[in-house]
Parts: sequence; C-alpha cells; structure tokens
Amino acid sequence: MEELLRANEGFDLSTLDAGSTPGFTGKKADGEKALELGSGELATLQEKLFAESRFGGQKSVLLVLQAMDTAGKGGIVDHVLGDTNPQGVKAFAFKAPTDEEKQHDFLWRIRKQLPPAGYIGVFDRSHYEDVLIHRVRGFSTPEAIEERYGLINEFEAELVASGTTLIKVMLHISKDEQKERLEARLDDPTKHWKFNPGDLDERALWADYQQAYQVAIERTGDVPWHVIPANHKWYARLAVQRLLLEKMRELKLDWPKADYDVDEQKARLADS
Repeated sequence: MEELLRANEGFDLSTLDAGSTPGFTGKKADGEKALELGSGELATLQEKLFAESRFGGQKSVLLVLQAMDTAGKGGIVDHVLGDTNPQGVKAFAFKAPTDEEKQHDFLWRIRKQLPPAGYIGVFDRSHYEDVLIHRVRGFSTPEAIEERYGLINEFEAELVASGTTLIKVMLHISKDEQKERLEARLDDPTKHWKFNPGDLDERALWADYQQAYQVAIERTGDVPWHVIPANHKWYARLAVQRLLLEKMRELKLDWPKADYDVDEQKARLADS
C-alpha cells in the first residue's frame, strides 16, 4: 500500500480519481471487515512501541493528515486508532494560530505537539497549513512561503533522524463528494455543530487549494507523501491503517527483555 499510494516524481493530483480504491478490489463490507481484522495487529504494535520506550526506546510514529474539509480526518482517528490504547496515542487538531503562536515561527506550535518516544502521534492539519491556506489566502508573502518549503524539509529530516517514523497523508476527495457531505450536515440537526459557514468560503477556492496541494507535495517530498482517494470513507480508513501497519512492521518492534531475574521474582512471589 505504501508504494501504491506514494506521490512519486511526476505525481499529478488532478489525474487521481478520488472515488478509486487502489490496491483493494472488495466492496464496503469487505473493506470494513479487513479494517477490523487489522485492528488487533495495530494495537499490538502500538503496545510494543510504548513498552520499548519504558526501557529506553526512542522510536515514535507521527501520522500527518491533510485534506479539504469533510474528507474524514476525524474518522481516521476514531476508526483506525480507536482500538489502540489511548495512553499511547497523542492526537492533536491544529486550528487557526493563537496570538501567542503568531509571535513565534510557524513550526513553534508544531514542535510542542510532537509525540514523545513510545507514542503514535496524529496531526489533524499541521505545519502544512502555512503553505496551503497561507498561499491561497495570501496570509504570507510568496517569499515567506517559498522559504517554508525548505524549512519543512529540514524539520522533517530532523524528526526522522531523532527516531520518529513520519507518515504524511493527504485524503483526496472530489468537489462533488464534498458538496454531498456538506449537504448531509445541513440536513441533519445532529450534525449542524460540524458545519462551519467558512467552509463554503474555502470551497469557493477549490482550484486554488488543489494547486497549493500539488506544489506542497512536489516541494516537500524528501519524506514522501501518500495521497489516498477518500470519496469512500471505508477505503480511506483501510488505506491509512495499512500504511501504519506497514511502517510499524518495519520498526521490528518487540517486547522488551526483563532487566531482572524472572525466576528469582517468581520464587519471591511464591513465598510471599
């Protein structure tokens, strides 16, 4: 799945079918079953990651989720990581920067939320907002945005060198699919809290955002992007789970060896 979804050189976002399901030929029910089957292994890997850190391990995982509104970032957290131990997961949703955050460089608030050793971190939006909305809305100068692409590559190289496995995901939905999801929110009073009139302002700039994503993917590919068709929520969740599984398997995680004599402790327990 990692190789199939990776945005390699020459990647063109405009040609990607948001309704496709690369690497999976089944239907929704099949995808949901596959997701359930993978949840146990992911939970075990997460626990091993956490356990290793209790004995000096320095590995961590960071999943960066970027997408247009309604693409399903929150659902990824709930349905992909929902069966893992919440004590070992650190999820954070970045909103508009506060006045304090604006007094620092754009990576300052990002560094504060990085996962410690032993944790899976999830960013719902991230440092990429500073080259996406800032580019589209003109919140920063073109010169500042150009500089940020390089700073992001340097920052991500630092993360990887420090022991963080970085998984960057763009959930790609079509404009028509977004319209249907926004309509569903407006039609359901229990979903009104999820709707923000500002989403329609951003939707009006759809083409500009697609171009901003294309440039960001091209310019910050030192750590590769994975672009997941997300018109089918079940497929997007399965694809992210499989990416996590593949990358965490590569870490060769194992249960830490006891730093005490097990037989001695058993004898002490028997005598207690």
